[in-house]
Amino acid sequence: MVVSIRMTEEERQLADAYAKLNGVSLSEAIKRAYFEKIEEEYDIALADAAMREYKKNPKTYTLDELMKELGL
Repeated sequence: MVVSIRMTEEERQLADAYAKLNGVSLSEAIKRAYFEKIEEEYDIALADAAMREYKKNPKTYTLDELMKELGL
């Protein structure tokens, strides 16, 4: 799949500098940055959901209790 991105000249210079700093092509630099951002936001959403669940039932377990529960 091909994706087109419109950039100002200033944005292009910044993106080129970022790519050069990381020793990758402009396309690879943009791809990496894009997916890092997606992963970061996804992780935050999962953490928020986990915290909401924890607040519903704030029971915690020791490591020994967890290992016993999992049969380890």
